[in-house]
Amino acid sequence: MITAGVKDLKNNLSRYLARVKSGEEVQITERGKPIARIIKENQDKDAVREALGTLFQQGLIELPTRSINRDQIVPEEVPGKPVSEMVIEDRR
Repeated sequence: MITAGVKDLKNNLSRYLARVKSGEEVQITERGKPIARIIKENQDKDAVREALGTLFQQGLIELPTRSINRDQIVPEEVPGKPVSEMVIEDRR
């Protein structure tokens, strides 16, 4: 597993994603502490359940009992600027 800070990941995302595609895992850190991990997605429907299986067996999480119908998800309206505008401002 390779480790990348948030800033390095942001600046080199394509490079890290290429490594993930080849089968490596990337651990993302913020101020030296792990906060997330990027793993290659399996095309099987049960890929997420398998990835979370260890946490489930340890009793740290509960898996959903039904699948999510993505057609029924309604976007939440929030006040403020659209995220796209904030991203553009951040890039300036």
